[in-house]
Amino acid sequence: MIDTQSLPTIAELTRFVHRALCQKDQLDPDQTPLGLTLITRRGKPCGLFFHVQGPRLLKNYAVWAGEENRILYYDGGGERFGETHLSEGPDPQRITPPLAA
Repeated sequence: MIDTQSLPTIAELTRFVHRALCQKDQLDPDQTPLGLTLITRRGKPCGLFFHVQGPRLLKNYAVWAGEENRILYYDGGGERFGETHLSEGPDPQRITPPLAA
């Protein structure tokens, strides 16, 4: 899965990634909490790490590399199952903790 999206805000990015991670294993986004962690480089925000957990120890992950304007998706075994390029994305330098999914 490789596609291109315009997700100019953190809220839009978060919703999109949550749906994509849940869709992989047919999880209900309303019943599956999204974990979110800020990624920093040299003390400055550069992206986000997302994860969902489902039944039977199912885990899916995604990394938004803000400087590269892309999202990489991984399953619990570490296999990449998708990639999204952003034609428009949030400015990673403007991310401030705490983040809420």
